[in-house]
Amino acid sequence: MAKILDIYGKELWSDDKPTVRESLVAAVGAGANLTGADLARAYLAGADLAGANLARADLAGAYLAGAYLTGANLTGAHLAGADLARAYLAGANLTGAYLAGADLARAYLARAYLTGAKLTGADLAGADLAGAYLTGAYLTGAKGINPHRTTPLLMLHDQPGLIRAYKLVNEHGEGYVNGGLKYVIGESVEVADANTNVNEHCAAGVNVATLDWCMHWWREGYRILIVEFAAADIAAIPTATDGKFRLHRCKVVGEKDLSEIGLVQK
Repeated sequence: MAKILDIYGKELWSDDKPTVRESLVAAVGAGANLTGADLARAYLAGADLAGANLARADLAGAYLAGAYLTGANLTGAHLAGADLARAYLAGANLTGAYLAGADLARAYLARAYLTGAKLTGADLAGADLAGAYLTGAYLTGAKGINPHRTTPLLMLHDQPGLIRAYKLVNEHGEGYVNGGLKYVIGESVEVADANTNVNEHCAAGVNVATLDWCMHWWREGYRILIVEFAAADIAAIPTATDGKFRLHRCKVVGEKDLSEIGLVQK
């Protein structure tokens, strides 16, 4: 008899299948809730796990090469060192999943949700990421990522003249996270040692963003300033950024009317 337990030892599924692989396929086929399943180092190559609910499952070191995980819920799953080479993950939800060192070579990840996923050192060589959501993913040391397919803001490098973006500041006219730099309309701001590493999403520099990003993080009392810069002033556009990027320098040229963009009532 095969049993599938969660990471605390609670039984999630049992049957008379001879292997964990076959038992897991049966559980998924029956629509079982496998949240938090303990499947570390399990042999699951080629298994049909489409639509599986494996949120927060421990799949560290699991062998999932060629597995069918289309539409699977893998939010917060632990997949460090897992072999997902050639796995089918179209539309799978891997939000916040831990995939450090995972082998995703030639995996099919079209339209997969990888928001906030930890892909540090993962191998994505030849992976199909068409339409994948990589916002806020941690990609330091990841191999095989083509930033031009995942980072639309790279277009800013090709703009010939002055470019405008936005800066969210607190009631004191400083960056709302760390403060320090003062942003005054008509004045320039510069950071001499701005971080140029595109694999770091939050780092030293004049951090600016798209308008929708600023609106998302806006709180009462905050302001949204308009800044101007040239392509040469860009320090880093992080790979798969959600809208934030860094500059060496910029000039504050104006301020958005918050009532005009629907953040406050007139």
